[in-house]
Amino acid sequence: MTHFNRPSHRAPRCPFSAVDETTRSTDETSMDRRHFLRHAGLSGLGLGLAGLCPGQVHAQLQTRTQAPTHRGQEVTSAPLTQDAQLAYPFHGRHQQGIVTPRQATGMVVAFDVLARDRDDLEKLLKILTARITFLTRGGEYPQRDPRYPPPDSGILGPSVPPDGLTVTLALGDSLFDERYGLADARPRHLQRMTGFPNDALDAARCHGDLALQFCANTADTHYHALRDIIKHTPGLLMVRWKQEGTVPLLPPAPGDVEGSARNFLGFRDGSANPSIEDEALMDALVWIGEAHDEPAWARGGSYMAVRIIRNFVERWDRTPLHEQESIFGRRKMSGAPLSGSREQDIPDYASDPEGRITPLDAHIRLANPRTPETENNRILRRPFNYSNGVERNGQLDMGLLFICFQADLDAGFISVQKRLNGEPLEEYIKPVGGGYFFVLPGAIDDRDFLGRRLLEATA
Repeated sequence: MTHFNRPSHRAPRCPFSAVDETTRSTDETSMDRRHFLRHAGLSGLGLGLAGLCPGQVHAQLQTRTQAPTHRGQEVTSAPLTQDAQLAYPFHGRHQQGIVTPRQATGMVVAFDVLARDRDDLEKLLKILTARITFLTRGGEYPQRDPRYPPPDSGILGPSVPPDGLTVTLALGDSLFDERYGLADARPRHLQRMTGFPNDALDAARCHGDLALQFCANTADTHYHALRDIIKHTPGLLMVRWKQEGTVPLLPPAPGDVEGSARNFLGFRDGSANPSIEDEALMDALVWIGEAHDEPAWARGGSYMAVRIIRNFVERWDRTPLHEQESIFGRRKMSGAPLSGSREQDIPDYASDPEGRITPLDAHIRLANPRTPETENNRILRRPFNYSNGVERNGQLDMGLLFICFQADLDAGFISVQKRLNGEPLEEYIKPVGGGYFFVLPGAIDDRDFLGRRLLEATA
């Protein structure tokens, strides 16, 4: 039997420009959204938080259920619904947007920080905390004299819905230079992304002092959030590069098998992600804790690796299906490993030491050999597909906005990528951008702000 909590009707204050005006977070429910939706056949069920300010929203938007608990494969599953009133808690030990069920649209934006000194940097972090809190809760902007610029872009209308928005703040290696006195507190594994043998990295699409990962039900919501943040940080931030992506919306259907969303090569992407229901596993693989050799201020954070990976789809579409499946090590339609029948089946490498069933250089076998020695190399993937138009040669510029999280960047993404160097898939893909970033620990309550512990540790 499915259970869910009653919506909270306590009306919090709405933040606008100050950290101490942020709303209080609401506990997550124990509801399994995917199980409930698939068995109830409801594609438009409202799943959100009653978190807008009193008198600031239309009556029909004021009562909302709470956001569901994050479950198993939802980080890479195809989204089921697009509920404008879905809201995820902002406050907590960890930031949102990592183990949050993946939304239909995503965007990573990297910035150069223009803050003149530490005071300016603290101001920037407080503004970002306040803006993210408001944008992920939703509400209305105050009215202003029309002789002045409006307080909001208006692209979402007079009432801003949360729309499942999450915004995740991370810092790049370059921020820990001499400008703000942060060098001694640099996370141990944070580094500038260097090229691998198959990379063709474009400097204009790499690195950054600071990065924001936006995820929402609809693209207009993260466009709105980005413009709001830029509007409130003049002289503090400058956009360096951005990349948008999507995953297909998959409404529940009778008899449909839950699975990961497909990438633009037609294969399911995100199979065998570590279970986010296993808190001990998440503490070992994703979240920085006492067991990790990191500065104390970093506990609760994580490393984010971002890669913009071009897919040569024209070449791929002319490749025989058997060869495609051998390259990945999975069946294209079902997502099942070549040694199994369902996507969730565990590949059987032990009985296939010579690679007669799953080739030894298959993508899934290299990425995760499933040996005791490689257990700590597992990463939590959260990718999106991107399409940037057409190249000068007439080829489609399509690919994968690859995003993953791990507690140890060297043991995680970097180790996995080194095993993948030279794989057959390289004939069809070309990484062109991205960067490594450290996701700050969460803001605990409305008196806290993202980055506070880092600044205190370097005071």
